[in-house]
This record gives sequence, C-alpha cells and structure tokens, in this order.
Amino acid sequence: MSDRPETPTLDRVTVPADMKRLSDAELKRLADELRAETISAVSTTGGHLGAGLGVIELTVALHAVFDTPKDRLIWDVSHQCYPHKILTGRRDRIRTLRQKDGLSGFTKRSESPFDPFGAAHSSTSISAALGFAVARDLGGAPEHGIGDCIAVIGDGAMSAGMAYEAMNNAGHLGKRLIVILNDNEMSIAPPVGAMSSYLSRLYAGAPFQEFKAAAKGAVSLLPEPFQQGAKRAKDILKHSVMGGTLFEELGFSYVGPVDGHDLDQLLTLLRTVKSRATGPILIHAITQKGKGYAPAEDSADRGHARAKFDVVTGEQKKAPSNAPSYTKIFANSLMAEAAQDDKIVAVTAAMPDGTGLDLFAERYPSRCFDVGIAEQHAVTFSAGLAAGGMKPFCALYSTFLQRGYDQVVHDVAIQRLPVRFPIDRAGLVGADGATHAGSFDIAYLANLPGFVVMAAADEAELVHMVATARAIDDGPSAFRFPRGEGVGVEMPETGVPLEIGKGRMIQEGSRVAILSFGARLQEVQLASEKLSQRGITPTIADARFAKPLDRDLILRLAAEHEALITIEEGAIGGFGSHVAQLLADEGVFDHGLKFRSMVLPDIFIDQSSPTDMYETARLSAPHIEAKVLEVLGVETLAARRG
Repeated sequence: MSDRPETPTLDRVTVPADMKRLSDAELKRLADELRAETISAVSTTGGHLGAGLGVIELTVALHAVFDTPKDRLIWDVSHQCYPHKILTGRRDRIRTLRQKDGLSGFTKRSESPFDPFGAAHSSTSISAALGFAVARDLGGAPEHGIGDCIAVIGDGAMSAGMAYEAMNNAGHLGKRLIVILNDNEMSIAPPVGAMSSYLSRLYAGAPFQEFKAAAKGAVSLLPEPFQQGAKRAKDILKHSVMGGTLFEELGFSYVGPVDGHDLDQLLTLLRTVKSRATGPILIHAITQKGKGYAPAEDSADRGHARAKFDVVTGEQKKAPSNAPSYTKIFANSLMAEAAQDDKIVAVTAAMPDGTGLDLFAERYPSRCFDVGIAEQHAVTFSAGLAAGGMKPFCALYSTFLQRGYDQVVHDVAIQRLPVRFPIDRAGLVGADGATHAGSFDIAYLANLPGFVVMAAADEAELVHMVATARAIDDGPSAFRFPRGEGVGVEMPETGVPLEIGKGRMIQEGSRVAILSFGARLQEVQLASEKLSQRGITPTIADARFAKPLDRDLILRLAAEHEALITIEEGAIGGFGSHVAQLLADEGVFDHGLKFRSMVLPDIFIDQSSPTDMYETARLSAPHIEAKVLEVLGVETLAARRG
C-alpha cells in the first residue's frame, strides 16, 4: 500500500500548460495536493522544506497565469523550487532530489527549460530577470522569444546590496519587469537589519490590501474590488511612511502587501499585472515559511532544511553521531578563547546556526553580529573592527566567502588587518552540490601576500587553529574545516597556538612521501595501511599551513624520497601549486624528484554523498594508493588488465 498522498488534480498536471484548463476552484485543490506531494517527497529525500511550503500558492498562481517557459520565472536562491519542479515535468523524478544522478535541489539550466537561470546563492534573481528583459527588447532568442520576466526574491535576500543594485538599474531602464518580494519574515535564521524592520512596518496592524496599497502609482494596478478602499486609505496614510516609498524611489510601482496564501487574491492580482503592467513593478506578498505542515511551522527555522523525516510526526531520521561536528567544535573553541579575551567578536552573514555562532551569540550576545545576507559588508565590517582594536572572527562558508573576495583583498589583505576567517564547509559537501562546494578558497586566499592559511586535518587540530588565529595579530588568517562529524580523535582540553608555517610528521617511511593539507589525512592513512601490505611504507606529513609553507619540512621530504605527493580538498592552483613553486625555485626537480599533486578535478561535481563525490574526484584512499603505486612504477593487477 502506498504512503503517498492522493493527488487526483495534481495527477492531471504534467506541465504548466495543463493548468490553463483548470478552474480557480481546481487550482485551489491543486495547491493543497502540491503541498502534500512536496512534504511526501522531501520526507524521503531530505532537503529544503519550509521555503517550498511557503510558496505553494504563489507557485500555482504564477504558472497558472504566466506562460512559462516563454515567460521567464526566476527563483532567487531557488531552495524553494521543489513545488515548481513538480509542476514542470519533473514529478516522476522528485524523489531523486539531491541524490546522485537525481534532480538538483536548486534550479538548473541543464535540467529543464522551465529553469531559465540557475541559482543557489542569494540575491541574483532581479539582476538575471533584468538581463532577460533587456535581451527580450533587443531581440535576443528570436527562435523562442522571451515574454514576461519574473523574479521571486525572499525578504532575506533583500538584505544583500546586489538586489538594490539591480533595482536601481531596472528603475533607470524602465523595462517591463515583475519582481515578487516573498516576505516570510525569515531567510534561514530570523531576520536581521533595518530592511526587515521596514518590511514589518508595511503591514503591521492593518488589513493587507486596502490600507497598504495606496502607494503612489500602484492603485490602478490593483484588482477592481480593492481600488476604492485603497483610494480611501490614501488620505489616511499620506502623512505616514508609505509602504512603497523605498521601492518607488528606485523606480518601481509597488503593490501590496498581499496575502501570499490567498489564491483568489494572487490570481486576480497577477492577471491584472500581466495585462496592464508597463514598467518595473514590485508585488509584496506576505507568506509563512513552512505553511501547512505543523512540524515545520512549529520549528525555530520553520523547517528550513531537513533530513529524511516521518511525515506524521515530523521526526527526522538522522544517523546517530559518532563524534561532534566540526562546526560545533569550532563554536565551543571560539567561546573558550572569548572567555579569556574580551576583544574577540564574531561576525556571520545570515548563517548563525550553520556556522555555530548561534551558540556564541547565546553566551556573548553583545559580541556577535549577524549582518544578514551581505558577505561583502561582513568582511569590510570585520576589517573595521580589526582596525578599531577588536579581534574579529568572520565565519562564513567557503562558497559564500567567494561573494566577498574583493573586500578580502582590498579591505583586509592590502591593509594587513588581523581579520580571522573560519571557513566552514571546506571541500565537497554532498547533497547541495557544486554551488555549495568549498573548492576554491585555498587558491584564492593563499595567493594573497601576508595571509596565513591553515586547514584542520581533524577536530583536535581545529581547536589548536582557533587558538592560533586568535594569536595572530599582525595580519589576516584563515582556517578551513569540512562539513560533518569529526573523526573521533582525542580532544585537547584547551587550544594551543601552533608555530606559524610548521607542519607535523605523522609517519616515517621510505621511497615516497605524502604531504596532506586538510581533512584527507585519514584517507591517506587508510591508503598507507593497504600499501604496507605490499611492503611499501610511505612517509606521511600533515602540512597544516598552505601559507606560509613549511620549507624545511618540504625540502627534507623531497631530499629523502624518490617521490613526493601532495593532497588537498581544493581546486587546481592551491596548496600543491605552492609546493611545486617552492621545489622549482630550489632546483629540486633538477635532481629527479617525482612530484604529483592530487587536487579536485577541473570540473563542477554534481550532488551526491560526500563519499561518492570524493570517489568522483579521485581523492579517496584507493585513488591515493593507486597514485603511490603509479609514481613508484609498481604495476597493479588493474593496470595489467587495463
């Protein structure tokens, strides 16, 4: 017996064109069934739940009114796109979400024509939609044509400057462009900042449409039943802060707020906008993250991200933990350091839970700053804190630190300011796929003069690296660590600062040396166990630092072995490249050293389990073993069969 919900109306919809044959009453039933199907699907795969449940009615209304894919529908971040995928020909694969060879958890151009623009990071949708609108008006894609361009952006994403850069440009160009502000009062964590407060004031203490849609220029776009009420409200509100003032000053007509779960309102409004809008228009829709599923509605994050769960109870089916997570170890270590040093402050960009700083904020609320989805600001704010005598730890995921790179260069590195960057989610991260992989930070930080770049091989090393970063006061530093649990090593009572630029020997051997940077060390040791069965005992060292390099250690390894292999969880141009440069500068290659560098391949690796992803990257123990045998010229059975 199937535990899937009964969905007779949804069963009639394969692509959005099928929705054109449904009455408004049937569309309401479709929305209910779509919500049930989304909950059922995510319960079997895990993934982002709350955001999708919050846009069920909006998703139905948009696809029912507009003509996708000719009309370009662009979801910001796109973690809310599961209902969209179900309605756009991918329902038969929806239970492969975020799995190897399955559907991406985000929009992806190569996956469907209904995904005109890929996403996974925030605040890109308005820029992309404006690009489509200009391309449309300049005759782009003549064989298919481009219709309306619609960006759906959450209130959290409106804390990023890029959204305002796009709106400023859109208002200036005056192109027909529809922006829907999906205001659910939170992104991943509860909202922060003046923008959140501003949006809250737009609808606090008043009915949705009648009393807040009186903003200049928007009344004529309202459905007829609301126009008179809005006009009457205009005189009442004319001396107050108007709902659309900010957006109108940027050149947009403002409509709202509207109830984002009232399908009657949404259908009527969107049909009116489609037929009558000319220039850029912003529709402000109020939604509830996790809407319609009590376990999500009742959770602090409104069901943002979930492991597989029981549909009835909402209980997640997480595997038991064997060791604390790296993120928690970082948070506890930082709190321990902060207890000894009142100059330590922590900064994050809308990821307090993901970076562990929610724990820090509970203990030191006045010393923890969540700046919203604004990585550029987070970095320069941290630079200002450092210049002002504080010791900032700017904690960001590797993939999100990319968004603040110019600030890292210009505002931190050039000024040699002691900003510390704890880099979470280093390396390959699993189900979120290529958009969230921490592949590039070694390369883009280690090439900056004066930067100290570290990587933790295990959780004990992470504790010491937090202490090391605290002690560095003459320039910037970074330490990276992976997602997930530690490896179960014995933990130190307190962190001890490491000697800058000095690695450690793990195992003495002969013929070949393996120099590991980061969390592949355990795979190196597994490979060594296999190699020992062949009579090969490699020397193993943990570099600890990509910058500055441990010159003495590297040159000793090169002098005492036939071959040297570096390994790292990063892209080409990182640790291995720096080692190769040192060896070349010292003329080591002139003496016949065999050198190999094992790095992430020059491709973007799609979602799968981290284990599978590292197999694809050829950075697991069997591949390390094979590399050693290859460089030593040892023929294997697999090679003979080759």
